Parts: sequence; structure tokens; C-alpha cells
Amino acid sequence: MKKQLLFLALLVAMNTVCAQTRKDTIRLADPTIFYEDHTYYLYGTGNPDGFEVYTSGDLEHWKRHDQLALIKGNSYGDKGFWAPQIFKYRQKYYMAYAADEHIAIAVSDSPLGPFTQRAQQPITEPGKQIDPFIFKDTNGKLYLYHVRLDRGNRIYVARLKDDLSDIDATTLTECIHAEQGWENTAGSNWPVSEGPTVTKFGNLYYLFYSANDFRNIDYAVGYSTSATPFGPWTKYTGNPVLSRQNTGQNGSGHGDLFTGEGGALYYVFHTHSSANTVGRRKTAIIGLSVSGQKPAVISTVPNTFRFLEIER
Repeated sequence: MKKQLLFLALLVAMNTVCAQTRKDTIRLADPTIFYEDHTYYLYGTGNPDGFEVYTSGDLEHWKRHDQLALIKGNSYGDKGFWAPQIFKYRQKYYMAYAADEHIAIAVSDSPLGPFTQRAQQPITEPGKQIDPFIFKDTNGKLYLYHVRLDRGNRIYVARLKDDLSDIDATTLTECIHAEQGWENTAGSNWPVSEGPTVTKFGNLYYLFYSANDFRNIDYAVGYSTSATPFGPWTKYTGNPVLSRQNTGQNGSGHGDLFTGEGGALYYVFHTHSSANTVGRRKTAIIGLSVSGQKPAVISTVPNTFRFLEIER
């Protein structure tokens, strides 16, 4: 009898431990990760009232913060809070994001927020724009890469004023649009290229982007290179470099490059919820390798794909 009771007690204890350590996949679309002082900050699309923030010290164990990093009412926008990007500039933290299909930039003293705007207004560019990414060049100049809804989703760039108040509209230039077979597998009359992320290796600029409608299982990521921030851009012949072919997950795309502990390079992105369902989309990361030069070849590292999870 005592042995049976001991066995039952062990079972209860084991079940309790398992229940306490069960994890859920984080579900943020269009994710971005900002890294500073041994801490990773994760943001993305998913909350109608603004942007959530998660933190981790190792990319394995994540904490969700109760307070939104940006909350509706403290900055521009009433709905459609999409695709944030965090960057540090002049000892302040900035969040570029889309809301109401326009682009705004909010500021904070901390990566946790709150990100706010004194004048709650978007960048004064005509038409609809989404998916902002601000790139600081090695000479200190700032560029706003973004998507304009113009005969499809097309990626543009413009010089950003040094005070981040607006763009220099005279520099607005189209970078790329979807024109290759892998970029429009459904043959849509509204081709999509979106989710730009820009980095620089040596003297070349690398523009990562996603193509196809995000609901398409073939949503995927490629990159192009240029000798200038404005182009012309040459698409890598091995595109797509990230897709369901190397993740095993439908709808793999729309993310951000980030450099982690020890200089390791990663891409954070989202996938469909399941083989049959698009949302709520799951958040994942994969390692990247850079080989060769002029241009370098960037590829995913085998066996590094994983979903980001949080303990219940």
C-alpha cells in the first residue's frame, strides 16, 4: 500500500512539473528583435491596441511584459498596428511602425517603452505605406525603406531627415517589386514584395524582402544587392533563401535580421499557424551564414530553425 501511495505521489509530482514547464509558441507576425546588453527584445504584429514586447537573455527563455511597448493613444494610429522596428539613435530608442496604413516613428528612453509621440502624426508621404525599416549607413545618413501600395506592394527608399521628423521626398526611389516566378506563384494581379530589412557587408548593401501574399504557402524571403542605398538592385540568383522548403512551415517570411551574442547572425520571421491555417502566425528564428564576398552569399544554417516559446 505504501509503495502504491509513493508511486501515485511521484506521478502527481511529475505531472505537476510537466504542467509547470509546458510552453506555448509565441504568436507575433512581422517580428523584429533588438539586441542590447545581453538582452533580446522581441516585438511584432498581433495586438490591436499597440505592440507587445518580450525579453530573453538567451533566445530560449522568454518573458512577456504586461505593459505594451507602444499603446494606442500615446502615438499615431487607431488600428492596424503592424511591423515595428526598434533602433537606437542619439541615446534614445525609436520605433518605426505602420498604423492606419501610414508610417510613424515614436521615441522612448527604454527598449521596453513606452514609445510615444509628442506630435501624433505619420510621415508626410502621400498614399498608403507599410513595413518601415530605418537603416543607418556607415556615414551616419538615415534611410527609410518601406512598402508603398502602388500597383502591388512595392519597396521604396527615401532619405530620412536627421531629426527623424520626415523624409526628404525628393529622394523617394523605388527599389524592387515582385517580377520573378517565385515572387508571385499565384499569378496575382497585385504582386507583393514587402518586409524590407537592409544591412551592409563591406561596400555592398543587402536588401532582404518577402514575396507573395502572406496567406500564400509560398510566402518566402529573398535578397538583392546594390552599390548604393538607392539601387539599382540585383536580385540574388539563388532566391528564395528562406521558404517552406528549408523550414518545413508554410508562409515562412517577413522578419528582420539581427546579430546576437558572439556576433551570430539570425533572421526572425513568422510562419503560418498550421498546415491548414494562416493565423495566428507563429514566431521563429533561423541562423544565417555569410560566405564569400562582392557579393557575399547569405544562406540559412541547417538545423537552426526553431519556434520561439514562452512558458505558460
